[in-house]
Amino acid sequence: MVKETTFYDILGVKPNCTGDELKKAYRKLALKYHPDKNANEGDRFKQISQAYEVLSNPDKRAIYDKGGEQALKEGAGGQGGFSSNPMDIFDMFFSPYGGRGGGRQRERRGKDVLHHMTVTLEDLYKGAVRKLALEKRVICEKCEGRGGKKGAIEPCPTCKGKGVQIQVHQLAPGMVQQTQCICRDCEGQKERINPKDRCKTCNGMKVVRERKILEVHVDQGMVDGQKIMFNGEGDQEPGLKPGDIIIVLDEVEHSRFKRSGNDLILREKIELVEALCGFQKVIRTLDDRDLLISSLPGTVMKHGEVKTVMGEGMPQYKNPFEKGRLIIQFLVEFPTSLPPNVIPALEECLPKRPEQMIPDNAEECILEDMDPEAESHRRDSRNAYDEDEMGGQQGSRVQCATH
Repeated sequence: MVKETTFYDILGVKPNCTGDELKKAYRKLALKYHPDKNANEGDRFKQISQAYEVLSNPDKRAIYDKGGEQALKEGAGGQGGFSSNPMDIFDMFFSPYGGRGGGRQRERRGKDVLHHMTVTLEDLYKGAVRKLALEKRVICEKCEGRGGKKGAIEPCPTCKGKGVQIQVHQLAPGMVQQTQCICRDCEGQKERINPKDRCKTCNGMKVVRERKILEVHVDQGMVDGQKIMFNGEGDQEPGLKPGDIIIVLDEVEHSRFKRSGNDLILREKIELVEALCGFQKVIRTLDDRDLLISSLPGTVMKHGEVKTVMGEGMPQYKNPFEKGRLIIQFLVEFPTSLPPNVIPALEECLPKRPEQMIPDNAEECILEDMDPEAESHRRDSRNAYDEDEMGGQQGSRVQCATH
């Protein structure tokens, strides 16, 4: 019996598995989740490597079976701890020379290309397929990426095959300055092709521009800023593995709905009569369905009150049949004035006013509408006056200090 099976579960093996079964499971998973193939699975690759490191070591495996991961962290028996770099285990396992420095080198990759794509909230709700046209560099097929005829490539005579040139500048008698810059003739490529031998298709550049159409699938429930990867679709360069094209989703603001996680927030205006006497409202969803919401007569809806409709929010990413909530905040629109003849009837229907005791010496005031611009001007004038007062006082203190 083992205390815990987490490491076995990560590798997909049973606690009584053999060493060969461990190796087979690790090989399959490490190749599948290696960062070069799955850039977003770095944590998964690390877990796989740590699990194999422990279970492939008889002493560490015995400690783990007996006391679990906590016993390893405590260094039981002097065998605790993990490798600092999961790539060490990967290289040791796959390298024919038994580890790093034995000849296996990670494949050099070109730069990734980043593109931003605008999407609507409807796209993220329903899912969408977009076609994205872009230009990228591909290896010239005519010269197979050589830039010219076979054997026509030679070290650049200007920089002697170094790719850079050293320039000496005299600053003053007996004082010079050396600067290093990219060779202009070979543009840092360290080699040169005679103009008459250059490929006519790429003009010796080894790559050509090609228009590429990508079909981008926006899945239901994706979020603003989420990345969609196209592995190996970036610019090509001779001797380098192509980089990736990364599409970043940019959500545009919706006119009615606001997203909060898997919830949708809607601010709905209602009239005062609807707030007091009930209402029925039809809400058009992001996938063009109509929802009927009701407030029964006799139920008073307060200004700013929030109600919820379950299961009518955003679909969950990779689980679109599960949805969040539709959260509705009701904003009551009050009338600006009332005809005098309807006030007695309203007073009969509404709760009576609370009685107010008015002292004999109370002063009667008039309520006026507040003008935001006038208030801002008054505040600025007051601040300027305070600054003048402070400046005058400071000036007086300085003058006194000079006597």
